[in-house]
Amino acid sequence: MKRYRFDIIDLDCAQCAKEVEEAINKINGIQNCVVNFVTGKITLESNLEDTLQEIIKVAKAVEPDCTIKEPEEKNVESRDYGVIRLIIGIILAILGFTGIIKNETLSTIFIIGAYIILLYRTFIKAIKQLKGKIVDENLLMVISCIGAYLVGEELEGLMVILLFEIGKILETKAISKSRRSIKDLMNIKPRYANLKQKSGETKQVDPEDVNVEDVIIVKEGEEIPLDGIVISGNASINTSALTGETKLYEVTKGSNVLSGSINQDGLIEVQVTSTYTNGTVNRVLELVEQATDKKARTETYVSKLAKIYTPIVIVLAVLVAIFMPMILPEISYSESIYRALTFLVIACPCSIAISVPLSYFSGIGKASKKGILIKGSDFLDALKDINNIIFDKTGTITTGKFKVSGINTLDSELSEEDILKYIAIGENFSNHPLAKSIIEEYSEKIDTSSVQNLKEISGKGIEYEIDSKKVKVGNKKFIEEDLKNEIKEVKSPGTVIYLSIDNFAKGAIILEDQLKENTKEAIEKLKKLKIKSLMFTGDTKDSAEQIAKKVGIDEIKAQMLPQDKFDELEKIINQNDKGKKVAFVGDGINDSPVLARADIGISMGGVGSSSAIEASDIVLMTDEINKILEGIEISKKTNKIIKQNLIFSIAIKIIILILSILGISNMWQAVFADVGVTIITIFNTLRILR
Repeated sequence: MKRYRFDIIDLDCAQCAKEVEEAINKINGIQNCVVNFVTGKITLESNLEDTLQEIIKVAKAVEPDCTIKEPEEKNVESRDYGVIRLIIGIILAILGFTGIIKNETLSTIFIIGAYIILLYRTFIKAIKQLKGKIVDENLLMVISCIGAYLVGEELEGLMVILLFEIGKILETKAISKSRRSIKDLMNIKPRYANLKQKSGETKQVDPEDVNVEDVIIVKEGEEIPLDGIVISGNASINTSALTGETKLYEVTKGSNVLSGSINQDGLIEVQVTSTYTNGTVNRVLELVEQATDKKARTETYVSKLAKIYTPIVIVLAVLVAIFMPMILPEISYSESIYRALTFLVIACPCSIAISVPLSYFSGIGKASKKGILIKGSDFLDALKDINNIIFDKTGTITTGKFKVSGINTLDSELSEEDILKYIAIGENFSNHPLAKSIIEEYSEKIDTSSVQNLKEISGKGIEYEIDSKKVKVGNKKFIEEDLKNEIKEVKSPGTVIYLSIDNFAKGAIILEDQLKENTKEAIEKLKKLKIKSLMFTGDTKDSAEQIAKKVGIDEIKAQMLPQDKFDELEKIINQNDKGKKVAFVGDGINDSPVLARADIGISMGGVGSSSAIEASDIVLMTDEINKILEGIEISKKTNKIIKQNLIFSIAIKIIILILSILGISNMWQAVFADVGVTIITIFNTLRILR
């Protein structure tokens, strides 16, 4: 099976997209088809020779006006002649109804002509879908308009289709505006790359044509098109498109840079480390674009309901038309049929079918702009229900970058600077994460030219000779192996590295992991939301307790193996309140099992491992815990607007349904309840993006 992606345009509504999706999934040789109405994308797996032509044939049978094309093709302009048809229909209606034409037969011809022109598109669509055993709003409108004409309400029938067509045009524009708003939020795809040639000259190429290890030039004001390592130059980088943060980062030789960032100042040469397809910016775009392919419970429920809703409405309308004169003798069959037709017009479920998926996609788009990548609308929906959140420690609560917090000297002849110098010389040869922190702390240039007989003993430390002195750097057990004097253990929640020279203990340095900025404030805000915070760590209990005390974590579990974390998480999920969610926040490979098991797995996109990012449901591009709070806020706002739209849509429909049965409202109000409410809910949904 090969995976395909196509663009689909000219879909009228989310229910139409659902019907196309179901029809394509019935084709032999095609599976896992998802038609995303909001993004205008089709994704599927197929083993057919000509997949595109097969799905076009099936989709056209369901939705005749839709266009499906390859994603790399230029945008196909929608050839919708709705406005022209509208104008011609209005002119014919004016000639038919205003008495300008004195000949009654000619007036009737103009009225019928107006009906044909205005109702043509809806009629053709209704008939084609009826052949495919699909009953939707188009059939409701055709029955209502033709029925109104036959019972002598020619003007009202014409006004229904006229207002319906106007509403469809406005609805299409409203949907287009919402799509543009979301696309503007995620407009981070680089347009070109300055590829350095062997001659030294540069050539502008498509980022997709650049290979790993190629060198690109990024000038001031340009977007970094591909992930890579700076090999020359200095620059100030703005990563706001990826992280939502406007803070500038200084990069120099050896710095990693991510595609989608902007070079605000300077000129750099970057050696590419991943192709465009595997790069950061493309991963971000794909995550956001595919996110709504995973439907939230509310969205799925609405889609399922829409399948049985329209047939039920038609049956109810028939019952109203037949039995109302029997129950109320003063009502004629002509009037009961008219009321039943009005009932059909108002019952169209457009506003509900469109507003729910559009709301989720808007929420995901807003979150992505804030540097929060949510992999599906179901996870966005679940964020608001978190009541327990579990944090890993290193790389999550703390930065994972150690800093020298203290230096102990045991020899009056050696200063603290000397102790640090000897340790830094040894660590300069190590790839251990702690070594980098020590080297950064020692500000002077490290001279290793006279170092001899260097040995690194894994898990213990380093020994070397310099100026005829035997130096050992490492843990206490390693130093004590051939020590001639006594050394006191340094009590610290951090990591202690000892130094001995010629088998005499000379001192030690203390390295402590640094808390991430704003972590304490974030935990406090979680408490205010009545969310319990826990910490699972493989570190010692003393170290875990100190960190927990600093930031206000409610409960800790220390010295845990990956299996211990998984088992403990399982217990918490099983004991949790019904309807509430447990989130786990981590960054390492060892966190992958718990990230996958948690109701919501949240990983760190900056320092996090690729396996952790893959296993998680939400990725924080800035590695900041306070982004979780922003995600919860977006989730709550999205949920609030969905409820507003549903309550408003259903309430208006019920009110006018009752009024139509009682004969108080006519078809004009019914059209407002259908198309007008749809447009209002779409614009209400756009508030999420503010």
